[in-house]
Amino acid sequence: MSDSDGSIAPSAALRAAAAHTSVRLEPGHGQPLARHLSLLAEAEPGRTPLVWTDTRAMLLSAMLVARARNDALGEGMDLVSRYFDSGRLTRPASLSGAARSGLFASVAEYCAAVGWPQVGGHYASEALLFAETPEQRYRALSVQALNLGLNAEYPAAAQAIDEAHRLFRSQGWETGDISHCLLLGDGLVAVSRADTTRMRAIADELEHAQPGDPYWSFSAGMIRVTTLFIERDIAEGLAKTWEMLHGSGRSRSFRIVRDLLLGLHADMLTTQGEFDEALAVLSNATTHPGHAVCFPMQRAATLLQMGREREVIESTNACVALHDEHCLRTLTPLLTRRAVAFLRLGSEKRAVQSMESAILLIQRTGGSVTPFLMIPLADTERLLDLVSAHNPELIPTIAMMRQVLPGIAARSTATDALAVLTATERELAHLLTSSLGLPEIARARNVSLNTVKSQVRSIYGKLGVSSREDAVEVLQRPDE
Repeated sequence: MSDSDGSIAPSAALRAAAAHTSVRLEPGHGQPLARHLSLLAEAEPGRTPLVWTDTRAMLLSAMLVARARNDALGEGMDLVSRYFDSGRLTRPASLSGAARSGLFASVAEYCAAVGWPQVGGHYASEALLFAETPEQRYRALSVQALNLGLNAEYPAAAQAIDEAHRLFRSQGWETGDISHCLLLGDGLVAVSRADTTRMRAIADELEHAQPGDPYWSFSAGMIRVTTLFIERDIAEGLAKTWEMLHGSGRSRSFRIVRDLLLGLHADMLTTQGEFDEALAVLSNATTHPGHAVCFPMQRAATLLQMGREREVIESTNACVALHDEHCLRTLTPLLTRRAVAFLRLGSEKRAVQSMESAILLIQRTGGSVTPFLMIPLADTERLLDLVSAHNPELIPTIAMMRQVLPGIAARSTATDALAVLTATERELAHLLTSSLGLPEIARARNVSLNTVKSQVRSIYGKLGVSSREDAVEVLQRPDE
């Protein structure tokens, strides 16, 4: 059976599932049913109608949310482009304000799931513009908070979060009606502030809102792991991430949350000096357009610890070239890591440019210090000194950063030892800590054995040691 515009009419079961789901996307009616979301996620949304009606908007709205919550994201942003152009419907519409608000909110939630918070934030603002009831406003604020949090627009996200929480309390809605999007956005803001007390409270709220639901509990677990990482409880954090990434609940989690967790797992391995394992964890990770989770940025942290600065630059050039198409939350740490790489390679001018760009972004987006989490304190301090000399206007911002840096800067192994080595020597030093013999190292580096021996003697001299055993001890010595 076809509609008047030639598209296939949805079945009665699909229409019923969409209607039931749409009502439950707003507080006051409970959460959407898993079976309805599964049915809607598998359905084909169809082509653009000749004229949009409330019924058609409601159906697409429910399908977009279902795809976001069931990882049916294969079409990516092409699905949004099928119906919208620069935030506007491509066909005439005869829609109520409520239908517009609900549809735009669903697009915003889908954009967040796909990893395009830069775009999702715009649709969330449109949803807020057309909201007519407290329920619609709460939903619009919730998806706005998530997209702004994902894109590191923390002051605006915090404002949306505060208003949504006040609205929720004033309306007296049940605990189970709270928005997953809102709590996740709230968690991202708490992470930006390294506010571990608030992070734990949000994880508790996620778990208590929908007990036993992997979609909620997995997000709670990710926030708890981030708390452990910030507090340097790496052993427990690694055990938790391993359990989550290999557990049955993984298949029913939010894709972007899984990707965040994978990056955390690699960061913790790097913190423990398990560099090769960290790179192996990231080897098959896919960075989706929008870069809400940017795995080249994640790899850069590990490569820096291994003394592979040239790879840091080469592997992140494409990210920098994306400009405003790159998520700000992941662009900022990418810039700080490139700054360290440039500095170690002797390109001080480019190092200052990259770090200055990062600090300006941090200043613009609310002052988060998390971009420095995986950078050794000595590198950060040197770069901040250089930027202060180059741009005195940033000194007040840098002064605030310095107050919290000792508590969050990477406590990598052998920071001071590596600092005195050249980039080539740092790469070789990492291999000296492996089980490879010098002939095998020479083959791996495609140089002669005599060249390796000469470089090793240089490393010994700079480290003040006379044997490989002593060199390894220095290189693996934890920072104080």
